[in-house]
Amino acid sequence: MNHIRYVDHNAHHPSSFEFDQPKGHDCYLLLLTHTPAVFWVEGKLIEYPKHSVILYSPGSKIYYHAVGGGYENDWLRFDSDELYVSSFPIKNVPFPIPDPEYCHSLFCLLTWENYFPGQESTHIINQLIRILFTKLYEATLQYRQKKNPAHYNDLIELRKRIYKNPELPWKVSEMAAQLHLSPGYFQKIYRETFDVSCAEDVIACRIRVAMDLLKYTDKTVAEVAEECGYNNVEHFCRQFKKNVGKTPGAFRKQ
Repeated sequence: MNHIRYVDHNAHHPSSFEFDQPKGHDCYLLLLTHTPAVFWVEGKLIEYPKHSVILYSPGSKIYYHAVGGGYENDWLRFDSDELYVSSFPIKNVPFPIPDPEYCHSLFCLLTWENYFPGQESTHIINQLIRILFTKLYEATLQYRQKKNPAHYNDLIELRKRIYKNPELPWKVSEMAAQLHLSPGYFQKIYRETFDVSCAEDVIACRIRVAMDLLKYTDKTVAEVAEECGYNNVEHFCRQFKKNVGKTPGAFRKQ
């Protein structure tokens, strides 16, 4: 069970901001930074970039301050007897996360649910915290493996754009150029990161959208093909059958 003491999102502080708790709190403190900040880690002051997360365990020294301009973060001070919290693999050390917007959304939901509780708020809060820690745990695996750390966030953002706009002409050379990488190196780290090639990922995204359009709209196969980024209906039908096992027409009838 988790119990929130305080939670907030988009907390703004001036450039002079400094937080110093030598003996820490008697509960957990979770931070998600939106700006760079300096943290006291293992006896040293180290600057960490924005979109870093740190989980302070109870009784741990807490010290961080703003860098340059102001400081902004999401934060959660809470009690927990959950194993996924007590056994979290990285504590008292900031680590980067690949999808800060997703985690920020969870902080927003936790804040709203805590400020405006309903009959099921306790259950909802516990589920949101579990989801948040599951997402953070995935980030720790990436961080500890140090797989393409310099480009990981950029790859995540690119993949989001692909899945949001499957109709665009996603060419390898242009995707690589967006990340300022050579096409060969870009394809290598894309596959290493997502276990699928960028070309296969684009196709999978387009086919997923095509399946939804065939199921839930009356658009013709040609219209579906065009909406999914195919200029040639025959090519679309071939790729659809290769991935789904049926032609678009047979899939729609089924």
